[in-house]
Amino acid sequence: MKVSVKKSEVKGKVAVPASKSMTIRALVCAALSRGNSEIVHPLVSDDTNAAADVLGKIGITFAKEEDTWLVTGGRLRVPTEELFCGESATTMRFMMAICSLIPGKHKLIGGPSLSKRPMRSLVEALEQLGIKGTTEGKTTPPVIIEGGTLKGGLTEVPGNISSQFISALLLIAPFATKEVSIRMTTPMTSKPYVLMTLWCLKQFGINVRSEWDKFAISRQAYKPTRLKIEGDWSSASYFLALGAVSEGITVGNLSTASLQGDRVILDFLRSMGAKVKVAGDSVTVSEGDLRAIHADLSDCIDLLPTMAVLASLAEGTSLFIGIERARIKESNRVAVIKEGLARMGVTVTEGQDSLTIVGLKAPKPKKDDEEEEDEEKIEDKVEEEREPVTIDSHGDHRIAMAFGVLGAALGGVTVDGAECVAKTFPDFWEVMKSAGGELEIDAK
Repeated sequence: MKVSVKKSEVKGKVAVPASKSMTIRALVCAALSRGNSEIVHPLVSDDTNAAADVLGKIGITFAKEEDTWLVTGGRLRVPTEELFCGESATTMRFMMAICSLIPGKHKLIGGPSLSKRPMRSLVEALEQLGIKGTTEGKTTPPVIIEGGTLKGGLTEVPGNISSQFISALLLIAPFATKEVSIRMTTPMTSKPYVLMTLWCLKQFGINVRSEWDKFAISRQAYKPTRLKIEGDWSSASYFLALGAVSEGITVGNLSTASLQGDRVILDFLRSMGAKVKVAGDSVTVSEGDLRAIHADLSDCIDLLPTMAVLASLAEGTSLFIGIERARIKESNRVAVIKEGLARMGVTVTEGQDSLTIVGLKAPKPKKDDEEEEDEEKIEDKVEEEREPVTIDSHGDHRIAMAFGVLGAALGGVTVDGAECVAKTFPDFWEVMKSAGGELEIDAK
């Protein structure tokens, strides 16, 4: 599917979908609880459907009502087929851990993008707890887990590859024969996602003792519960960014007390000069004189595409560090962002763990007598007419949505592979259109 976005006057109010990360965590905790749980206002998307489908193959039952999923968990069975996790890395990593609880040999597979993502470190961490496992690639799926022998004890895992490895271990630790200690061998990145896991575990009755670089979990039983899923700050970031280059957009269904790391987008927007107003569960962002920013994205790596687009629309040179892990997402986001922005005339310099972006917005001229004559000569590349360009999403939902934002700001952007937004925000293009986005959808 292709979506062509013209320069748009976006404004009004939109609501963002529920958190993907919290929905999948809640589904897994409900699956591990003996009895009936209610997941209220879950995200319904490709990733969450993949999680529910795979859980169904190991004996978990779902009754999906309009705004609530009723989950009956606690009775895991041996699957009769391979466990296909779609393109959801969260689902595969959590299911690798859950399969360690089920006797027998289990094979987990994924789609083309997921099949390139690292899994070996989690396999090695599970092996330290008594589980046998292998990856058919050197570090990548398919993954084979031989379950039923979770002993517990000390396991070590790198903290800088994926926080999902740590979360996966935390989720199954209460079932181990003896206490589990999880120690990070490298500093943890994306810590907010681990905090979300700890919070979700607590809602289901699981207590975790934590120190600076270690977690300890004794044998415990999950308890079914009713859990409401909050709005997704990652999904909100695209419309908050749109507000910063428009008359203003109000984004609803957000909690400013959220543990989600991407909530920091509000601080970034304020630092860049956008106007930000919070009222209850809504955030309104409106246009300011956007200026460059220097930001560490180690704990909010999914914001890189959004921040890169904002930087390209700002005045000055922005620097983002802590971005190396973005190379092993649904696409190599560092390379894809650089490629796409370059096609829009933006200067981008790539480092191993950094990205430098020179904004298109020209500096405001000084108003003294000598320089007033030159004011008209200063070229603002944000306002100039440009040739239409096509951006390849590379099947990456965050790339597609971020360049949709850039299209609304500058015009002349066609996103190829735009259907990939279904991974986390199936209605993204319709919501953009409802806010005044001028776009044409070609479903061919």
